[in-house]
Amino acid sequence: MENTKVIVGLGSCGIAAGANKVFNQIKLVKETENLDFKLKKTSCIGMCYREPLVEVIDKNGSYFYGDVDEKKAKEIIDEHIKKAKPIKNYVVYTDLFDTPEDDFVQDQVKITLRDCGFIDPESIEEYEDRNGYRAMKRIAGQRISRLDVIQTILKSGLRGRGGGGFPTGLKWKFANDNKSSEKFIICNADEGDPGAFMDRSVLEGDPHAVIEGMIIGAYAIEATSGVIYCRAEYPLAIKRLNIAIKQAREKGYLGKNILGLNGFNFDLYIKEGAGAFVCGEETALIASVEGERGMPRKRPPFPAASGLWKKPTNINNVETFANIPWIILNGAEEYAKYGTEKSKGTKVFALAGKIKRSGLVEVPMGMSIRDVIFKLGGGIQDDKKFKAVQMGGPSGGCIPAHLADTMIDYDSVNATGAIMGSGGMVVMDETTCMIDVAKFFLDFTQKESCGKCTFCRVGTKRMLEILTRITEGKGEEGDIEKLEELSYQIKDNSLCGLGQTAPNPVLTTIRYFRDEYEAHIFDKKCPAKVCKPLLTYEVDAEKCTGCTVCAKNCPSNAIDGARKETHFIRQEDCIKCGMCYTKCKFDAIRVS
Repeated sequence: MENTKVIVGLGSCGIAAGANKVFNQIKLVKETENLDFKLKKTSCIGMCYREPLVEVIDKNGSYFYGDVDEKKAKEIIDEHIKKAKPIKNYVVYTDLFDTPEDDFVQDQVKITLRDCGFIDPESIEEYEDRNGYRAMKRIAGQRISRLDVIQTILKSGLRGRGGGGFPTGLKWKFANDNKSSEKFIICNADEGDPGAFMDRSVLEGDPHAVIEGMIIGAYAIEATSGVIYCRAEYPLAIKRLNIAIKQAREKGYLGKNILGLNGFNFDLYIKEGAGAFVCGEETALIASVEGERGMPRKRPPFPAASGLWKKPTNINNVETFANIPWIILNGAEEYAKYGTEKSKGTKVFALAGKIKRSGLVEVPMGMSIRDVIFKLGGGIQDDKKFKAVQMGGPSGGCIPAHLADTMIDYDSVNATGAIMGSGGMVVMDETTCMIDVAKFFLDFTQKESCGKCTFCRVGTKRMLEILTRITEGKGEEGDIEKLEELSYQIKDNSLCGLGQTAPNPVLTTIRYFRDEYEAHIFDKKCPAKVCKPLLTYEVDAEKCTGCTVCAKNCPSNAIDGARKETHFIRQEDCIKCGMCYTKCKFDAIRVS
C-alpha cells in the first residue's frame, strides 16, 4: 500500500459528475483509517462518458475505475488498496487485461493531451518530471537561433489548430520578419464551439504546456509580452492558469533574461473575455483585448504586421501552443510522421451527440471519420443508424454517413463542405432532423454576429426566418433556392470567418439532405419526426384498449372515446404536444 497511488479526475467534466465528492470520500477514509497510500488530483482523463474516474496505480500497474460514486470508492479502498484485489467489474481500462474501453484508449496518439490525466495541473514539478520546460531549456542551453526554431516548426508541418489551418511556422516567420522593439504573442482560448471543450480541458489539465509553447513562440518572434485570452466562463481553467503563471515566474521561465538568454525578456497575463463567438476571429480578439467592442477589422494589415496596439502580433490557439514543446523536444520529423501529406500530426476532437462514448480523443491525421465514431466512439447510441456528423463547431458543416470514410485532414474535410474548426464532432442518428440541426446552428451564429457586416447581420436573420418557417410547416416553393442564394452572398461579403462560414450547416444539409427539405416544404412532413407542427398523431384502433390515459393527459381535450372503446384524436384541436404518445402504455399512438 505504501507505493500505491490513487488519482481522481477533477476536470470540469469530472466535477460536474460528482468527482469532488468521490475525492473527499477517499480522503476521509484515508485519514480516518490512517492508510498509507498517495492521493492526488488530476484533470480530464478524456473518458468523460465514464466520469467520475479514479485511477489506482499499484505494483502491478494502472487501473482506471469508471462511474465511481462514494460507495464504489469505499469498495475500491477496501478491496483493491487494502487487499490488493482489483475489482474487475468496475475497471474500465487497464493494460493488464481486456477491458470495455480498450478501443477508446488504444487507437489514440497523445501529443497535445500527453500530460492530461497524468499530472496534477497545479504542480509545476509534476510537469517538469514529464519533460516539462525541457524544450525551452534545450533552446537556451544549445543557443538554438530564433530562425532555427521557426524552421523546426515549419518542417513539422504543424498547422493552426484553431480552425483556419494556416501553417504555424509561416505565421511565426511573418511576425519575426516585422521588426519592432515591442511585439506580442496571444493564445486564443476563447473559441465558443464544442471544440472549446478541448481547449478548456487542456488549460485545466496541462496549463504549463501552453505556457511553455507561448514562451518558445515568444522567443522565436522576439515577443516581449503575451496574453492568454480566455473566456470568463472557464473559472477552473483561469484559476489553474494563474497558478501556473505564478509558478513559472518563480522558476525563472517567465521574466527577464529567461534561462540565461540575455535580452530575452517575456511575461504574460490573462485577459478574461465575455465569451463572444466572434472573438475567435483574431482581429476581433485584438479589439477586445484593447478594451474595444469585439468586432473584426479589415485586413491587411494582418496582425503579424500590425496587431495588438498596432504592434506585430502572433495569435495561435491552445492546442497549437500545446504541441510546440513536444515538437522541439522530439523533432520535426517525429511529429511529421503522423498524418497526411498536407496535414501533419494529431488532432483533438470533442466527441458529442448520439454517440456511446463522448469525451476527448486525440487521433493522428488521416484516420477516417468512421473509425473515430465507431472504434473510439463505440458507435451510435442504442445502435441506431448513423446519419451524419457535424464538424467544425456552429459554423461547420454536416458530413453524411456515405462520406464516413473521409480522412481527417484539412483538405479532405473542407472538400465535404465542413471545416476542421477547433475540434467539435457532433454525431447524429436517424432520429435527427437535418433542417432542425441547420436551424439550431444558424440560430447560434446569427445571435453571435457582431453586426458590423450587413450581409452577416441581416442575411443570417433572413435565413433563420426561412428555416423556422420550413420547420413549422410553412415552407414555400423557392425557399431552398433563397437559402442557397443568401448563403453565397453572406459568404462572399462578410468581413470575418464567422460570416464566411455561418451558412455552412445550411449549405451542407441542402447538398446532402435536399430530400428532407423537399419533404418539409412540399409534403409537410418531417421524416425524422422531430418538427412538431409537421407531425400527425393518430390512434391505432387495433392496439387501443380504451384505457383513457391519453384522453386524461391531453391538454387540449382533443381525444374522444369512452372507456374500453377505441379512442379518436380530433386533428383540428390537436396541438402536437406528444403527450398521448408519451403516456400510452400500449404503443397505440402512431406518429407520422
